[in-house]
Amino acid sequence: MFAAYVVITLLAIAANAFSGVAAIVHFKPILPGMAKACVPESWMTFPIGTLKTAGAVGLLLGLIGVPLIGTAAAIGLILFFVCAIYTHLRAGDYSLQFGLAIGFLSLAVAALVLDLAASRVVVMGGHLR
Repeated sequence: MFAAYVVITLLAIAANAFSGVAAIVHFKPILPGMAKACVPESWMTFPIGTLKTAGAVGLLLGLIGVPLIGTAAAIGLILFFVCAIYTHLRAGDYSLQFGLAIGFLSLAVAALVLDLAASRVVVMGGHLR
């Protein structure tokens, strides 16, 4: 269980760090999709890029020994991507970025579920109850 948590969380960290930095630097390929979803370019650095990058850092902190920060980061990313999906749906945008938001949401949910399951195994002395 712990190995799955580590692998999924590392994927979520890498994806969110890349995506967050891409938003912060206004990576040209993502701008048309954001415009189609009616997201102002001024939001790319903050809140979008900053929150994704902070989420990645929080997940990393959870992996290296601050579990409550990791759990909070996963919950924050879930909320972020639920809002992102809602924004795309409301704008009628079903582009690649809409699909990516679903993928990112799935990673955040999986990281949270595996985090909670792995911590339960540890707390219960290695036995699920």
